[in-house]
Amino acid sequence: MKQARFLSRGRLHMGRLVEPGVLVDEGGRAHREDDVTFLPPVEPGKVIGLALNFADHAAELNMQSPEEPALFFKPGNTLVGHRAPVVYPRGVQFMHYEVELAVVIGCRCRRVDESRAFDVVKGYTIANDVTVRDFVHNFYRPPVRAKGFDTFGPMGPYLVTADEVEDPHRLGLRAYVNGELRQEGNTAQMLRKIPELIAFITSFMTLDPDDVILTGTPKGISHVRPGDVMRLEIDGLGALENPVIAEEG
Repeated sequence: MKQARFLSRGRLHMGRLVEPGVLVDEGGRAHREDDVTFLPPVEPGKVIGLALNFADHAAELNMQSPEEPALFFKPGNTLVGHRAPVVYPRGVQFMHYEVELAVVIGCRCRRVDESRAFDVVKGYTIANDVTVRDFVHNFYRPPVRAKGFDTFGPMGPYLVTADEVEDPHRLGLRAYVNGELRQEGNTAQMLRKIPELIAFITSFMTLDPDDVILTGTPKGISHVRPGDVMRLEIDGLGALENPVIAEEG
């Protein structure tokens, strides 16, 4: 099932996709996607990102993947939905997209063994880990400023329930800017798979329902500017599209 959170005529709805371009809300009413405002498909208490989980991405940055998962928090102020604008901060030199498979947790969990990690997965969505490269030096320095600007965490458009994703480690990833393919990879290339990540994180931290784990991005980052439109696709999950606008003032 593809689920969505959206606003229509000033009301918040939880709905599902019933056919291309048509959502049905909790009361059975149909809404055209072009007439609604998408929100992130879940409201996570925590969004945990993973740096350098694709070898080709590490190579393009002239870096090596760390010996254990290099984690960071993506703050809640970054989260926006499908089609919402991403604000380009004044004075930055290199801002880029990162297409990522986002894993949504389905239950409160701690010390999850890899063998049962998928039991705690609610589903998957697309995330854009927008980053200002100016403020990233290495993975030992948590990139709070680089990744923490308002609007720097587009997510959606749907939560695709786990039963609809046969193998999350065999999904194509693509990022387009103004229709031009800029980034392409496959989750099969992830150095650390989803069970390992869930087991590692829950070895020291409790995860709660709707918490999100970002699983990393492949090679192919490039600069985006105000006026550009970013479109991120993951096989079976849909397409997440967001325009870039200049910061006002």
